[in-house]
Amino acid sequence: MKKKTIIVASHNPGKIKEMEYYLKKINFNVLKAKEFKLTEPEENGKTFEENALIKSRYVNKKTEKIAISDDSGLVIPILQGYPGIFSSRLAGKNKNFEYAMENLNKLIFKKETIAYYISVLAISWKRNKEKTFTGKIFGKLIWPPRGNFGFGYDPIFVPNGYNKTFGEIKHNIKKRISHRAIAFKKLINFLN
Repeated sequence: MKKKTIIVASHNPGKIKEMEYYLKKINFNVLKAKEFKLTEPEENGKTFEENALIKSRYVNKKTEKIAISDDSGLVIPILQGYPGIFSSRLAGKNKNFEYAMENLNKLIFKKETIAYYISVLAISWKRNKEKTFTGKIFGKLIWPPRGNFGFGYDPIFVPNGYNKTFGEIKHNIKKRISHRAIAFKKLINFLN
């Protein structure tokens, strides 16, 4: 039986690497959007779900293959959910997350702050067939940043039940407990 192909609709290297790790658990041929020379669509949704669907729909429409995307970010309740869907944009065009973390630190005045990471996976197939899966992990933000693992805001995020940041936690542990891991468990159950 011929393997089905699934395309990762992302251009973020850290995110692609994590997504490929989870997708290896299913019997699919995994390709990346850039292998099809696709640009990134404009993410103008108002929610993580809308932005994830924009990306998966775009790649599905352009390739006519199953497409999966992730829209994720850091949510800080005392900042009314900011940076939320703007998590990546806060780092600027050069994706400078040190700059983004410093700006967040100025907003929360070095207080230990409750926050959570959210990941929304969207899968699009055939015409107008789609589904989303959400994962969240709760924790707190610390300052200064600690650790060199992970990407994005990982060096300032300490998940509940741990005393290390995602920047200090080894990949094999993060891959089991992260917001993306939770969303992928739901997606894999759906695909199986």
